[in-house]
Amino acid sequence: MQPMATTVKQATPLAREAWKLLFELGRKKHGRLAAALAELELTPAQGHALRLLEPDRPLAMSELAEALYCHASNVTGIVDRLEARGLVERRPGQDRRVKTLALTEAGAAVRERVVELMSAPPPEIAGLSAADQRALRDILTRALAR
Repeated sequence: MQPMATTVKQATPLAREAWKLLFELGRKKHGRLAAALAELELTPAQGHALRLLEPDRPLAMSELAEALYCHASNVTGIVDRLEARGLVERRPGQDRRVKTLALTEAGAAVRERVVELMSAPPPEIAGLSAADQRALRDILTRALAR
């Protein structure tokens, strides 16, 4: 992976414009997603945490923090609120010092809705022709493979 300073210097005006547009699309999607999650009485962080927890596969708190790109202390608050709602439960891990998180039955049902919401493409993508959707997918796949 190239250092960020090198990448910034090499960015062409076209690359900057493409990134600006992708960023704007993500920002719009985030706003709509936050509103949909609020209807489920979840914050975006709580929704993302639920999405990362798979039914029948407990996850260590530290792994969840890493997947959320945040400090473990921030995960504690997120998990506290999910646990208070009965959506997750803390369990001792194989190493009793490590707490794992497991979805409850209610949590699995809410997670299913969250995954559906987070997987839905924004209207800006869904409204493109099949050819444009395919081209966009292929371009993004190549970009992520670099």
